[in-house]
Amino acid sequence: MSTQSNMIKVAVVGGEGIGPEVTTQSRRVLEWFAANRGVPMTLRDAEYGLIPYLKTGKVLPEDTAEAMDEADAILWGATGGPETTEVPAAARKAGSLLGLRSKYDLYANLRPIAASPSLSASAPLKAEVLDGVDFVIIRELTSGIYFGEPRGIETLHDGQRRGFNTEQYTTNQIRRVARAAFELARTRRGKVCSVDKANVLETSVVWREEMIALHKEEFSDVELTHLYVDNAAMQIVREPRQFDVMVTGNIFGDILSDCAAMASGSLGMLPSASLGPVDRYGRRKALYEPVHGSAPDIAGKGIANPLGSILSVAMLLRLTLNRPEDADLLEQAVQTALASGARTADIAEAGAKKLSTVEMGDAVLRALDKVSAKENA
Repeated sequence: MSTQSNMIKVAVVGGEGIGPEVTTQSRRVLEWFAANRGVPMTLRDAEYGLIPYLKTGKVLPEDTAEAMDEADAILWGATGGPETTEVPAAARKAGSLLGLRSKYDLYANLRPIAASPSLSASAPLKAEVLDGVDFVIIRELTSGIYFGEPRGIETLHDGQRRGFNTEQYTTNQIRRVARAAFELARTRRGKVCSVDKANVLETSVVWREEMIALHKEEFSDVELTHLYVDNAAMQIVREPRQFDVMVTGNIFGDILSDCAAMASGSLGMLPSASLGPVDRYGRRKALYEPVHGSAPDIAGKGIANPLGSILSVAMLLRLTLNRPEDADLLEQAVQTALASGARTADIAEAGAKKLSTVEMGDAVLRALDKVSAKENA
């Protein structure tokens, strides 16, 4: 954590697809907090993806790598595009987001799931199911099947092709993300649900045993429960309000957090924070990004929902800048904008006016002025 007196460096990397569009709006929000609340930060813009590749031959050029290396926090947009992309697979892999997660050891991915009462009419789940939903999924982000070796595609002796990947976890990899979950639960309702597939997978047997051991050793004051991943998916849809903090491995977290997006109305609403280890100075590298992808089908149309990116700024204020009051203010402003009827196409009820990406940014900034004035009255 950084004290409020320190100047925090933030690298703003819009990336590809709708990434630059939504990140432009969250950058406006950061500028509002710097100007109106005295938040101590410097912003440095950097390019990623096809545009810098066409200029430099790298999706992650040296200037961008330098900006992210020097930053305390990275505000990320999105990566990826259509299959007809002009970026060769090797160049894409060399600058991949997975590689960045590994480079900075961003092992704990926090994805808050909170239902907005204002969106009950457009949400795919019933209002009574969404009432009171407020939980966080912590996904282990730098291990598991996405990083395990060996992996590959081979041709067998009979001519068939076989793809293979390796799912694996060590004690330390499990315990550090488990510790993050238990510590977060202590600041919330004191409940952790660990998700695995221990009835089938040896990796999950180790996962569950290490969760139980750490709980007994250090966190017996926190309630610990366990669910198999298939049941967890069902419970997220059936009764999401039962959860406080859910912790799970990389691939399960990837899937479950997208499933849980339906408890917030739209994937475009979900923020996330990916956190690295705390260094000896008490600082930790962090990358903040909306959960949604690059959505190339709507890129450039100005209709993307920027709220996932804007709410990621709230996480940045809380977790990197250590300014929970400002984070609360921004989350309140987003709810105020939604309550006033502000809607992008993905969260609009039938017949509702649909705002552009920029207009939704405008609505949040107006709401910030409003709730800030009320707070200071």
